[in-house]
This record gives sequence, C-alpha cells and structure tokens, in this order.
Amino acid sequence: MNISEVVIHPVFHHIFQSIEHPEEQYTHIGDALGRDCMITRFKDGWMRMYDGEGTRNEDWYTWGADVLAPFDGVVKSVYINPITNTPGTLIPGRASSIVFAREDGVLVTYAHVMDIHVTEGDRITVGQVVAKAGNNGYSRHPHIHVGAWIGETPLQVRFDLQAMGRQMKALGERHYLC
Repeated sequence: MNISEVVIHPVFHHIFQSIEHPEEQYTHIGDALGRDCMITRFKDGWMRMYDGEGTRNEDWYTWGADVLAPFDGVVKSVYINPITNTPGTLIPGRASSIVFAREDGVLVTYAHVMDIHVTEGDRITVGQVVAKAGNNGYSRHPHIHVGAWIGETPLQVRFDLQAMGRQMKALGERHYLC
C-alpha cells in the first residue's frame, strides 16, 4: 500500500527531533502517522531536550518556543485547554490545538500549544508564528504534536529540510552538527 505524505514548513525556528506515531498506535485521525516534535541542543557532548533536571517546563528547550504555520492556508479550528501539565505527570484530556486547512483539502493539526495567536477563520502564511509550545492534554513534557490528513486518510508528515537549513543558517545555529 502506498503511503501518502505531506511536506510542511518546520514547526520551530530551531533544530528539533521528532518521534513518529506508527500506524495504529493511535486511532484518532489527527494522531495517525503523526509526530511529536521537541527542540534539541548539543550540550556536554550529547543532544538534549532539556537543561537541568527536566522537572520544570522551563527546563525544556521546547517550552514557550515559537510555533510556525505549516503552510499558507486558513485556521479551521482552535481548542484551548487551560491546564498546564508538570513534566513527568500526565493529565489525560484533549490538548490545546490548532487545525490548519490548505486549499487542496490537506488538514494539519498542532497539539499541546499555548498562547495561541490565531483564531478560527484567520488566513495564515507559511512560517508565521501561530502559538507557543506548551505541555497540556495527553502529554508528559513540552512538545508539539503534528498530525495531517485529507478526508479520512492520514498523511505521513515530512518537514521541508531546505527551509530548515535556511533557518539554521540565518540563526547561526551550529549545535545541531554531531
């Protein structure tokens, strides 16, 4: 079976890792074939996701980072969960999220966001700051979940690595080289 995919703009201005959700791990359309994205930094000889103990949201490099629009399109929906989780704990429930719609029918969701800068119906442009990264809903640490689909078909998410390279060069980031 062929897997359909979508290439979107990087979620952050910084280098990040993503952990993929394999098929059937989660059944909700926005979770199927999705990814969890966390900013990483090279520190003390290792790629790390947090500084210190990682017991506070503020320890995590992802916490409060700008979250960037995946493409030119429209904000289809916004959901806000006002509860913030503490790293290592899980408060089940729906995460704060934004669903974006592209003209061709592709939908992308970003979950676990906070300080959302857009509302339903807003037009967005690729790379625009739409929120900050948070830790809410079904989450044990700060990250952004990305899911994509068209109709009832989940899409495998790929990031535009050329755009990511341009961002890293503009920021002068070299710590991603290992």
